[in-house]
Amino acid sequence: MASSRLKRVEESATIKIANIANKLKQDGVDVISFSLGEPDFDTPKHICDAAADAMYRGETHYAPSTGIPELRSAIADKLRTENKLDVSESNVLVTPGAKQAIFEIMMSVLDDGDEAILFDPAWVSYDPCIKFAGADSVWVPTDPDNGFAPDDISESITSKTRMIVVNSPSNPTGGVFGKDIQKQIADLAIDHDLLVLSDEIYEKIVYDTEHFSIGAMDGMHERTITVNGFSKAYAMTGWRLGYVTAAPDIFKGLLKIHSHSVSSATTFAQYGGVAALTGPQEPVEEMVKEFKVRRDILIDGLNSLGIKCKKPEGAFYAFADVSEYGNGDDITEKFLADAHVAVTPGSAFGPSGKDFVRISYATSQERIREALDRVENALM
Repeated sequence: MASSRLKRVEESATIKIANIANKLKQDGVDVISFSLGEPDFDTPKHICDAAADAMYRGETHYAPSTGIPELRSAIADKLRTENKLDVSESNVLVTPGAKQAIFEIMMSVLDDGDEAILFDPAWVSYDPCIKFAGADSVWVPTDPDNGFAPDDISESITSKTRMIVVNSPSNPTGGVFGKDIQKQIADLAIDHDLLVLSDEIYEKIVYDTEHFSIGAMDGMHERTITVNGFSKAYAMTGWRLGYVTAAPDIFKGLLKIHSHSVSSATTFAQYGGVAALTGPQEPVEEMVKEFKVRRDILIDGLNSLGIKCKKPEGAFYAFADVSEYGNGDDITEKFLADAHVAVTPGSAFGPSGKDFVRISYATSQERIREALDRVENALM
């Protein structure tokens, strides 16, 4: 009874592994989970207080479909100041999570038979969203030894190409695209009249480098659709709060899908978003410092075990080459069965990931060290 569109889409591997790990935990097994991309920090108190205050004063009814004016204004200010984007609040759409924004984008701008370029490996939900829209993903190889920068993108552009998807910092690799790479992508988009979807959800989680928004580059304002949210930087995954900004003609399409599907993001949660953007940023800075320490412990430990992995420049993921011991699918099963350590097989993120696993180091230093010990024993 399933539709043909649904049959084109695979189950989410990250959710699948997380469900298996949770079942083991329910059975009393001490599983160390590195599978889901969720900060293990509490949402900062001032954000929770703002949402609670809003709820108790009666902000529990429908919000405007585009988002409450206070949040749209704060987002526009943030994008202009931090990201150097030419944005007005009239072109900001608040969504229940950045994933919803990405789904709406694909459904708005892609037609049957269109192609969208993904840099391999890429986040697990880009390809399904493209397929839901009736389009096809074109996978461009990347170089693990060069921060997973894409190889020759131009070879993959055809008359059917409609969009290039950019995710920097990247899930699953933690790679960060510098200005030079983004300039190459921008030049190709302009030359071939393509759209760029820039997913910047991890922008604040960077180490010893800077984040750049491709939409701020010359000629890219009208053709860049910028997506962001609150889940990662502010440890607000369960709040389901994201946003997207796009040129007016694209924005109208997004709003049409938005208003006929989810209607709006949760009203009182949006007041928490205002507090996140306008309040103190020290909790974000402290979280990033801790992630950096965890990253170093994990990457040094993996390399000492013969699992090749360069230090990622952003996000909180390691994309580790396990080919010394087997392919990524087999090693994922082995880690879970023999070490009770849950990771995600690299094959979930694209064709090039078969020899890799993704490890989310959004867990304590103590648990990371314990996991490394368990993995070492499992590999002996």
